[in-house]
Amino acid sequence: MARPDTRRVAQCTPSLRLRGARLCSLLAVSVLMAGLSRPSPAFAQDPASVAPATDVNAAPVVPDIDTLLALAQQGHPIAQFNLGVKYDFGQGVDKDPIQAVYWYRLAAAQGHGGAQYNLGGMYFEGVGVQRNLVRAMMWFTLSAETGVGGAAKNRAVLSRALSAEQQAQARAMALACRQRAFKDCEP
Repeated sequence: MARPDTRRVAQCTPSLRLRGARLCSLLAVSVLMAGLSRPSPAFAQDPASVAPATDVNAAPVVPDIDTLLALAQQGHPIAQFNLGVKYDFGQGVDKDPIQAVYWYRLAAAQGHGGAQYNLGGMYFEGVGVQRNLVRAMMWFTLSAETGVGGAAKNRAVLSRALSAEQQAQARAMALACRQRAFKDCEP
């Protein structure tokens, strides 16, 4: 069986830039494009924390950990997702997969596709949560519906490892989660 690509969505940092220049380029472009259409809701409370995107080669500016934590605690899904990434990859904080899952869940409950994708990866790998391929497929399904790259492929690869009954269960879980507006999707 082919393995799904469970490399989780990450923010661009100098160390990540060295390991994954292509990923950082895509992240920088997506951040710039998002900034062109409307301000990011995660930074709406503190516009001074985001530098204007004038240099396409510049890495996106992410607030310090204290600002990010304050915004995440206020319920901003992008800040919650970014805080999950920091705990997931140990960026500016000690690596803590349980905290990563906590923040990803909060962002995913608000429909954040990247957080849904990362939760799928956490469930697939059994990192920060007990391994659960059905729940991984549910999160990859929801993430694919938001257009996150790689989520549909991961769902397809994972479907080959699951029985027809497990696939139906994952689809039913995704449908129920979507119908509840992503609330109470986790046990």
